[in-house]
Amino acid sequence: MHDRVFSEIDEGLLVLVGITHEDQEEDLDWLAIKLTNMRLFSNENDKINLCVSDLGYEILLVSQFTLFASTKKGNRPSFIDAARPENARVLFELFTQKVANRLPNKVKTGCFGEDMQIDTQLDGPVSIQIDSKQRN
Repeated sequence: MHDRVFSEIDEGLLVLVGITHEDQEEDLDWLAIKLTNMRLFSNENDKINLCVSDLGYEILLVSQFTLFASTKKGNRPSFIDAARPENARVLFELFTQKVANRLPNKVKTGCFGEDMQIDTQLDGPVSIQIDSKQRN
């Protein structure tokens, strides 16, 4: 059990970020816009019509290479599609900056490349996968 809290948010989004060896800066730009504009929260009429910035919510970004696990063969997942850690770190930090530019003082991160314990309380829950390679 870890004693130290690296980051925390109150209300907002927990975003698990997977980066592949094919990702480029244009993917990060598109994802930052999509993430900050996506209407995921209910308004006063209980219609899902508000985005994170409408409510002043925060975003917690956590790098998660295991999102690109391939389970096609055998029983051991392969992570060959995930970016190498040194490249993933650069892109994750750039993505964090792009999101933070859109939501100043509202973006926090997990600790890149570390084993983390993440406690969350989900309201819904709503889990959505956004893939920059499937934007068209």
